[in-house]
Amino acid sequence: MGGRRILLAAVFLFVLLCTLGVSLVGELAARLVENDPSPTSVSQVDAGEDAAPGTTGQPLLQQAEHQPASPATPSVDRPRMDPVEVVAAVGPAVVTVVNEQAAGRGRIGEAGRGTGFVVAEDGSIVTNAHVVAGGDQFEVIFADGEKRPAELVGADPVSDLAVVRVRGGVPATVLVGDSDRVRPGQPVLAIGSPLGTFTNTVTRGIISATGRDFPGEATGSGVYTDLVQHDAAINPGNSGGPLLNLSGEVIGVNTLGIPLGEDGNPVQGLFFAVPSNTVKQIVDSLIKEGEVVYPYFGIRYEPVTEEIAAQLNLVGDDGVLVTEAIPGDPAADAGIQADDVILAIGGEQIDARNSFQDALFDHEAGETVEVTLDRRGERVQVRVTLGIKPPT
Repeated sequence: MGGRRILLAAVFLFVLLCTLGVSLVGELAARLVENDPSPTSVSQVDAGEDAAPGTTGQPLLQQAEHQPASPATPSVDRPRMDPVEVVAAVGPAVVTVVNEQAAGRGRIGEAGRGTGFVVAEDGSIVTNAHVVAGGDQFEVIFADGEKRPAELVGADPVSDLAVVRVRGGVPATVLVGDSDRVRPGQPVLAIGSPLGTFTNTVTRGIISATGRDFPGEATGSGVYTDLVQHDAAINPGNSGGPLLNLSGEVIGVNTLGIPLGEDGNPVQGLFFAVPSNTVKQIVDSLIKEGEVVYPYFGIRYEPVTEEIAAQLNLVGDDGVLVTEAIPGDPAADAGIQADDVILAIGGEQIDARNSFQDALFDHEAGETVEVTLDRRGERVQVRVTLGIKPPT
């Protein structure tokens, strides 16, 4: 337990530093509450066949004439490039995002820095929500040193993603790839602004794993799920920067890392990115609506482990154990109780490949879904009408 606390404290510190760059401002609080955390696998960005990395292709969705642009995504397999070519193509689209906050007496001061990348020619830039948290105004610094004011389009603390926008032309945009095709062992590049000052620093590594989940008590108000793990070095200030394949496509948004192990000793090469398919859906909602609406179940829970399964005499260790059904919320209204084990939502099994959040976020607020439970060894079916996730 002591080692776990050290690990959680270390991760908390890393994410906090990423929020603030050099200045160390902001916080990521702790708790594994279903308030229905990050949908980091709510699947979801097309460029013409001849488009080159760093150019804008067709949007994810067909856009009405007056709708804002969506992130661009490749429609065909793109050739691999040398890392130098990738950086030359994508680098101009990577920016430093400066968070500025009121400092009293009408003054505005810099509170921290992170990284972002341009996804549309209208100046839309993707970054992390914790990079812009608490900001009163924002500035973007391009790779060539040009500075421009930016406006906040929308931020979603659940997925830890945000969009800011600059006016005027942009030097380049990126293509957002398909994270479902990411495989362990494939080479990747990260570009960002470590410490907020070493702008457009490039690091190289490989995909270490996919589908990683992270406990909410370590990372804040939500639970990061289905993250891409890699070993391309990122540091405070890299938050919000792109993780790229060698076709020059963004396959993730760098978000957090683990600096210390459970024993308190330093560890290396444990970095995590929000997968690009999640980024595409969340960013599309932020650009069009300014917010993301999530379905709400209304429980606190923990994943079933082998130990929990043995204690409850469960067959297998799939599902999640309900530790509290919040009174007056959808699950409690449907009769779900503490110590129930939720095995499936809408017929979709909850297991190592498909988390509770994955199954939940396949549905919409207001939808009624059938939920399969194990209640003291008895299989029970209940119907839950999903609510709207309250603000964090």
